[in-house]
Amino acid sequence: MSELLIPRLAIIGVGSIGTSLALALKKAQVVGEVVGCGRSQDNLEVAQQRGAIDRYTLDASEAVQGADVVFLAVPMGSMGAILKQIAPALSETSIVTDGGSSKTSIIQEAEQALRHFNRFVPGHPIAGTERSGAEAGISDLYQDRRVLLTPTPSTDSSATEWVTKMWQAAGATVETMSAEHHDQVLAATSHLPHMLAFGLVDSLARMDDVDEIFRYAAGGFRDFTRIASSDPVMWRDICLNNRDALLDAMQRYVKDVRDIYKAVDEADGDTLLEIFQRAKTTRDKFCN
Repeated sequence: MSELLIPRLAIIGVGSIGTSLALALKKAQVVGEVVGCGRSQDNLEVAQQRGAIDRYTLDASEAVQGADVVFLAVPMGSMGAILKQIAPALSETSIVTDGGSSKTSIIQEAEQALRHFNRFVPGHPIAGTERSGAEAGISDLYQDRRVLLTPTPSTDSSATEWVTKMWQAAGATVETMSAEHHDQVLAATSHLPHMLAFGLVDSLARMDDVDEIFRYAAGGFRDFTRIASSDPVMWRDICLNNRDALLDAMQRYVKDVRDIYKAVDEADGDTLLEIFQRAKTTRDKFCN
Protein backbone atom coordinates (compact mmCIF):
# COMPACT_ATOMS: atom_id res chain seq x y z
CA MET A 1 0.00 0.00 0.00
CA SER A 2 1.10 3.53 -0.69
CA GLU A 3 1.87 5.62 2.39
CA LEU A 4 -0.71 8.18 1.34
CA LEU A 5 -3.37 6.05 -0.28
CA ILE A 6 -5.55 3.03 0.41
CA PRO A 7 -5.96 1.57 -3.09
CA ARG A 8 -9.03 -0.45 -2.15
CA LEU A 9 -11.14 -0.08 0.98
CA ALA A 10 -13.97 -2.48 1.79
CA ILE A 11 -16.64 -1.26 4.19
CA ILE A 12 -18.88 -3.96 5.63
CA GLY A 13 -21.93 -2.19 7.02
CA VAL A 14 -22.61 1.02 5.12
CA GLY A 15 -24.48 2.91 7.83
CA SER A 16 -23.71 6.33 9.26
CA ILE A 17 -20.32 5.26 10.67
CA GLY A 18 -19.07 3.49 7.55
CA THR A 19 -20.48 6.06 5.15
CA SER A 20 -18.95 8.93 7.12
CA LEU A 21 -15.52 7.28 7.03
CA ALA A 22 -15.74 6.76 3.27
CA LEU A 23 -16.86 10.33 2.66
CA ALA A 24 -14.05 11.70 4.84
CA LEU A 25 -11.37 9.63 3.10
CA LYS A 26 -12.72 10.54 -0.32
CA LYS A 27 -12.67 14.21 0.67
CA ALA A 28 -9.08 13.88 1.88
CA GLN A 29 -8.17 12.09 -1.39
CA VAL A 30 -6.37 9.26 0.38
CA VAL A 31 -8.49 6.34 -0.84
CA GLY A 32 -8.93 4.76 -4.23
CA GLU A 33 -11.83 2.37 -4.76
CA VAL A 34 -14.35 1.91 -1.96
CA VAL A 35 -16.43 -1.26 -2.01
CA GLY A 36 -19.54 -1.30 0.15
CA CYS A 37 -21.39 -4.29 1.53
CA GLY A 38 -24.61 -4.53 3.47
CA ARG A 39 -27.97 -6.24 3.69
CA SER A 40 -30.06 -3.50 2.05
CA GLN A 41 -29.51 -2.83 -1.63
CA ASP A 42 -31.55 0.37 -1.35
CA ASN A 43 -29.20 1.70 1.34
CA LEU A 44 -26.13 0.72 -0.68
CA GLU A 45 -27.53 2.56 -3.69
CA VAL A 46 -27.92 5.67 -1.54
CA ALA A 47 -24.28 5.38 -0.46
CA GLN A 48 -23.19 5.02 -4.08
CA GLN A 49 -25.31 7.98 -5.20
CA ARG A 50 -23.71 10.09 -2.47
CA GLY A 51 -20.24 9.16 -3.71
CA ALA A 52 -19.26 7.30 -0.55
CA ILE A 53 -18.75 3.97 -2.32
CA ASP A 54 -17.81 3.16 -5.91
CA ARG A 55 -19.54 -0.21 -6.11
CA TYR A 56 -21.34 -2.59 -3.81
CA THR A 57 -22.20 -6.21 -3.20
CA LEU A 58 -24.43 -8.08 -0.78
CA ASP A 59 -21.73 -10.73 -0.31
CA ALA A 60 -19.15 -9.85 2.37
CA SER A 61 -16.57 -12.35 1.15
CA GLU A 62 -16.78 -10.87 -2.34
CA ALA A 63 -16.45 -7.33 -0.97
CA VAL A 64 -13.11 -7.99 0.77
CA GLN A 65 -11.39 -9.69 -2.16
CA GLY A 66 -8.35 -7.62 -3.09
CA ALA A 67 -9.03 -5.11 -0.33
CA ASP A 68 -6.06 -3.44 1.33
CA VAL A 69 -8.13 -2.35 4.33
CA VAL A 70 -11.42 -3.77 5.56
CA PHE A 71 -13.57 -1.74 7.95
CA LEU A 72 -16.29 -3.62 9.85
CA ALA A 73 -19.17 -1.34 10.83
CA VAL A 74 -21.87 -3.92 11.52
CA PRO A 75 -23.82 -4.42 14.77
CA MET A 76 -21.89 -6.12 17.55
CA GLY A 77 -24.06 -9.20 17.33
CA SER A 78 -23.07 -9.71 13.69
CA MET A 79 -19.30 -9.29 14.08
CA GLY A 80 -18.48 -12.93 14.72
CA ALA A 81 -20.43 -14.23 11.74
CA ILE A 82 -18.97 -11.57 9.42
CA LEU A 83 -15.40 -12.33 10.53
CA LYS A 84 -15.91 -16.03 9.77
CA GLN A 85 -17.45 -15.21 6.41
CA ILE A 86 -14.68 -12.92 5.19
CA ALA A 87 -11.71 -14.85 6.62
CA PRO A 88 -11.15 -17.19 3.63
CA ALA A 89 -11.26 -14.28 1.16
CA LEU A 90 -8.72 -12.05 2.90
CA SER A 91 -5.15 -11.84 1.66
CA GLU A 92 -2.31 -12.21 4.13
CA THR A 93 -1.57 -8.49 3.82
CA SER A 94 -5.15 -7.24 4.26
CA ILE A 95 -5.68 -5.08 7.33
CA VAL A 96 -8.98 -5.60 9.13
CA THR A 97 -10.28 -3.04 11.61
CA ASP A 98 -13.67 -2.31 13.13
CA GLY A 99 -15.80 0.34 14.77
CA GLY A 100 -17.43 -1.73 17.50
CA SER A 101 -18.25 -0.18 20.88
CA SER A 102 -16.96 -3.18 22.86
CA LYS A 103 -13.47 -4.49 22.20
CA THR A 104 -12.78 -7.57 24.34
CA SER A 105 -15.53 -9.66 22.76
CA ILE A 106 -14.58 -8.66 19.20
CA ILE A 107 -10.93 -9.50 19.78
CA GLN A 108 -11.90 -12.97 20.97
CA GLU A 109 -14.08 -13.52 17.88
CA ALA A 110 -11.39 -12.21 15.53
CA GLU A 111 -8.72 -14.43 17.05
CA GLN A 112 -10.91 -17.48 16.46
CA ALA A 113 -11.90 -16.53 12.91
CA LEU A 114 -8.94 -14.87 11.21
CA ARG A 115 -5.93 -16.77 9.89
CA HIS A 116 -3.86 -13.60 10.03
CA PHE A 117 -5.04 -12.29 13.39
CA ASN A 118 -1.93 -10.11 13.63
CA ARG A 119 -3.42 -7.94 10.84
CA PHE A 120 -6.54 -7.17 12.91
CA VAL A 121 -6.57 -3.73 14.56
CA PRO A 122 -9.52 -3.32 16.96
CA GLY A 123 -10.88 0.22 16.95
CA HIS A 124 -13.71 2.42 18.10
CA PRO A 125 -14.54 5.89 16.75
CA ILE A 126 -16.09 7.97 19.52
CA ALA A 127 -18.53 9.68 17.22
CA GLY A 128 -21.94 9.18 15.76
CA THR A 129 -25.51 10.36 15.99
CA GLU A 130 -28.84 8.74 16.77
CA ARG A 131 -29.53 8.64 13.03
CA SER A 132 -28.66 5.56 10.98
CA GLY A 133 -28.17 4.49 7.38
CA ALA A 134 -26.12 5.86 4.50
CA GLU A 135 -28.19 9.04 4.43
CA ALA A 136 -26.90 9.90 7.91
CA GLY A 137 -23.23 9.82 6.91
CA ILE A 138 -21.33 13.14 6.92
CA SER A 139 -17.78 13.81 5.78
CA ASP A 140 -16.78 15.75 8.91
CA LEU A 141 -18.22 13.38 11.50
CA TYR A 142 -14.76 12.45 12.78
CA GLN A 143 -13.24 15.92 12.63
CA ASP A 144 -11.54 16.59 15.99
CA ARG A 145 -13.14 13.48 17.48
CA ARG A 146 -11.31 10.64 19.19
CA VAL A 147 -10.77 7.18 17.82
CA LEU A 148 -9.57 4.55 20.28
CA LEU A 149 -7.45 1.65 19.03
CA THR A 150 -6.93 -1.39 21.23
CA PRO A 151 -4.22 -3.48 19.54
CA THR A 152 -3.32 -6.79 21.14
CA PRO A 153 0.26 -7.90 21.90
CA SER A 154 0.23 -9.87 18.63
CA THR A 155 -1.07 -7.02 16.46
CA ASP A 156 1.37 -6.03 13.72
CA SER A 157 2.65 -2.55 14.57
CA SER A 158 2.63 -1.56 10.90
CA ALA A 159 -1.08 -2.45 10.69
CA THR A 160 -1.80 -0.29 13.73
CA GLU A 161 0.19 2.54 12.19
CA TRP A 162 -1.76 2.29 8.94
CA VAL A 163 -5.14 2.35 10.68
CA THR A 164 -3.94 5.32 12.72
CA LYS A 165 -3.10 7.19 9.52
CA MET A 166 -6.49 6.30 8.05
CA TRP A 167 -8.37 7.83 10.96
CA GLN A 168 -6.10 10.85 11.10
CA ALA A 169 -6.83 11.47 7.41
CA ALA A 170 -10.53 11.44 8.35
CA GLY A 171 -9.83 14.23 10.86
CA ALA A 172 -9.73 12.19 14.08
CA THR A 173 -7.34 12.17 17.01
CA VAL A 174 -6.17 8.61 17.60
CA GLU A 175 -5.31 7.13 20.99
CA THR A 176 -4.49 3.58 22.07
CA MET A 177 -5.39 1.67 25.22
CA SER A 178 -6.02 -1.89 26.32
CA ALA A 179 -9.30 -3.52 25.34
CA GLU A 180 -10.20 -4.12 28.98
CA HIS A 181 -9.69 -0.48 29.93
CA HIS A 182 -11.62 0.65 26.86
CA ASP A 183 -14.62 -1.47 27.81
CA GLN A 184 -14.64 -0.13 31.37
CA VAL A 185 -14.39 3.50 30.30
CA LEU A 186 -17.02 3.23 27.58
CA ALA A 187 -19.39 1.31 29.84
CA ALA A 188 -19.43 4.31 32.17
CA THR A 189 -19.36 7.16 29.67
CA SER A 190 -21.39 5.82 26.74
CA HIS A 191 -23.16 2.55 27.40
CA LEU A 192 -24.59 3.52 30.80
CA PRO A 193 -25.98 6.88 29.57
CA HIS A 194 -27.74 5.11 26.71
CA MET A 195 -29.28 2.63 29.14
CA LEU A 196 -30.49 5.51 31.32
CA ALA A 197 -32.05 7.31 28.34
CA PHE A 198 -33.74 4.18 27.02
CA GLY A 199 -34.92 3.24 30.50
CA LEU A 200 -36.32 6.68 31.33
CA VAL A 201 -38.28 7.00 28.09
CA ASP A 202 -39.63 3.47 28.42
CA SER A 203 -40.66 4.11 32.04
CA LEU A 204 -42.50 7.31 31.14
CA ALA A 205 -44.10 5.67 28.11
CA ARG A 206 -45.83 3.20 30.41
CA MET A 207 -47.40 5.86 32.64
CA ASP A 208 -51.13 6.58 32.39
CA ASP A 209 -50.76 10.23 31.36
CA VAL A 210 -48.06 9.52 28.77
CA ASP A 211 -49.53 11.95 26.21
CA GLU A 212 -49.28 14.93 28.54
CA ILE A 213 -45.84 13.90 29.78
CA PHE A 214 -44.33 14.02 26.32
CA ARG A 215 -46.43 16.96 25.12
CA TYR A 216 -44.97 19.22 27.79
CA ALA A 217 -41.45 17.83 27.78
CA ALA A 218 -38.99 20.73 27.71
CA GLY A 219 -35.54 21.11 26.21
CA GLY A 220 -33.74 19.43 29.08
CA PHE A 221 -35.76 16.25 28.66
CA ARG A 222 -35.19 16.25 24.90
CA ASP A 223 -31.44 16.78 25.33
CA PHE A 224 -31.12 14.02 27.91
CA THR A 225 -33.20 11.48 26.01
CA ARG A 226 -32.02 12.23 22.44
CA ILE A 227 -29.85 9.11 22.41
CA ALA A 228 -32.91 6.95 23.11
CA SER A 229 -33.63 7.41 19.39
CA SER A 230 -30.53 5.32 18.62
CA ASP A 231 -30.75 1.91 16.96
CA PRO A 232 -32.26 -0.50 19.54
CA VAL A 233 -30.68 -3.59 17.93
CA MET A 234 -27.22 -2.02 18.02
CA TRP A 235 -27.55 -1.09 21.68
CA ARG A 236 -28.95 -4.46 22.65
CA ASP A 237 -25.83 -6.03 21.14
CA ILE A 238 -23.53 -3.57 22.89
CA CYS A 239 -25.13 -4.35 26.26
CA LEU A 240 -24.69 -8.07 25.81
CA ASN A 241 -21.14 -7.83 24.49
CA ASN A 242 -19.93 -5.51 27.25
CA ARG A 243 -22.12 -7.02 29.94
CA ASP A 244 -19.61 -7.32 32.80
CA ALA A 245 -18.25 -3.78 32.55
CA LEU A 246 -21.75 -2.36 32.06
CA LEU A 247 -23.10 -4.21 35.09
CA ASP A 248 -20.29 -2.75 37.22
CA ALA A 249 -21.13 0.76 36.02
CA MET A 250 -24.86 0.21 36.58
CA GLN A 251 -24.26 -1.16 40.08
CA ARG A 252 -22.34 1.98 41.06
CA TYR A 253 -25.00 4.19 39.57
CA VAL A 254 -27.85 2.37 41.32
CA LYS A 255 -26.08 2.97 44.65
CA ASP A 256 -25.70 6.67 43.90
CA VAL A 257 -29.37 6.98 42.86
CA ARG A 258 -30.37 5.39 46.14
CA ASP A 259 -28.33 8.06 47.96
CA ILE A 260 -30.20 10.78 46.06
CA TYR A 261 -33.53 9.06 46.75
CA LYS A 262 -32.68 8.95 50.45
CA ALA A 263 -31.75 12.64 50.51
CA VAL A 264 -35.02 13.62 48.80
CA ASP A 265 -37.04 11.32 51.06
CA GLU A 266 -35.47 12.84 54.17
CA ALA A 267 -35.62 16.41 52.81
CA ASP A 268 -31.84 16.54 53.18
CA GLY A 269 -31.09 19.70 51.22
CA ASP A 270 -27.44 19.83 52.27
CA THR A 271 -26.69 16.42 50.75
CA LEU A 272 -28.59 17.26 47.57
CA LEU A 273 -26.72 20.55 47.21
CA GLU A 274 -23.39 18.80 47.77
CA ILE A 275 -24.16 16.21 45.07
CA PHE A 276 -25.42 18.82 42.60
CA GLN A 277 -22.48 21.16 43.16
CA ARG A 278 -19.97 18.33 42.77
CA ALA A 279 -21.67 17.23 39.55
CA LYS A 280 -21.78 20.77 38.13
CA THR A 281 -18.12 21.43 38.96
CA THR A 282 -17.03 18.18 37.35
CA ARG A 283 -19.05 18.65 34.18
CA ASP A 284 -17.96 22.28 33.79
CA LYS A 285 -14.34 21.20 34.14
CA PHE A 286 -14.35 18.33 31.63
CA CYS A 287 -17.21 19.02 29.19
CA ASN A 288 -16.87 22.70 28.24
